Amino acid sequence: MAANSETIVDAHTVKSSAFGERRFGHVNWLGLWTLYKKEVHRFIKVAFQTVFAPIISTLLFLLVFMGAWGARGTGIEMEGVTLAVTQFLPPGLIMMAILSNAFQNSSSSLIIAKVQGSLVDVLMPPLSAAELTVAFVAGAATRGLLVGFVTALTVFGFSLLGEPMEVVHLWPILYFSVQAAIFLGALGAIGGMWAEKFDQLALIQNFVITPLTFLSGTFYSMRSPWLPDWLLAFSHVNPVFYLIDGFRYGFIGVSDASPVIGAIVVMVLNIATCVLTFLLFKAGYKLKS
Repeated sequence: MAANSETIVDAHTVKSSAFGERRFGHVNWLGLWTLYKKEVHRFIKVAFQTVFAPIISTLLFLLVFMGAWGARGTGIEMEGVTLAVTQFLPPGLIMMAILSNAFQNSSSSLIIAKVQGSLVDVLMPPLSAAELTVAFVAGAATRGLLVGFVTALTVFGFSLLGEPMEVVHLWPILYFSVQAAIFLGALGAIGGMWAEKFDQLALIQNFVITPLTFLSGTFYSMRSPWLPDWLLAFSHVNPVFYLIDGFRYGFIGVSDASPVIGAIVVMVLNIATCVLTFLLFKAGYKLKS
């Protein structure tokens, strides 16, 4: 009888070890990779809308400003260098595409999950707050960089109608594009957690993200003589200004601010926003009922 009991216990132990709780290391790499793939697959499924549609608005901006600057017969002065609109404007438009799409990806993912009631599918798996942060921000950054790359290829071909784009310094292009995608990806995750409906998310997009991108030197230089003092002061405390200015420096070789200072500023901001995103996920801010 005792032997039979030991056999039953041993069998139960073997079964528990074979089908029991799955144990992970310090990082749940499988869960992290799965959630990241889900975020990427979500926008790839509608790539015509999420990846290629932004090209239309970018080309329209470029076409309108080419016409405006052509009618004036002037260029943009920066550090004694006169730049054609097809040299000055495209880097800013590419960066705008990166910023906008990175924000939209993480924010829309969270708000749609809230509205549809499917957020539990993300919260139930054994994923830590750090893993959720990395997956959502990395997925958003992937979309932003992909859209930026496709936009850059298209704009480069379009710029051949005037003075073509050139790559002067490669490191600012790579550094500031990645930092921008991460920064807006984290802000999108924060906005998606805060918002409870699409109207609130549109509030952030229309009254925060759009003004920051348009008043950041995308369409003008900080050395423009017509620039009001208040706009100059606002632009220098606008984090998007350093992203666009540093990114443009990689293409034209001149900048309104020091690229090194800009690189430090955006790194500090990225650390702050990613830490805040992590803390909100950890606290379950507006995620757990």
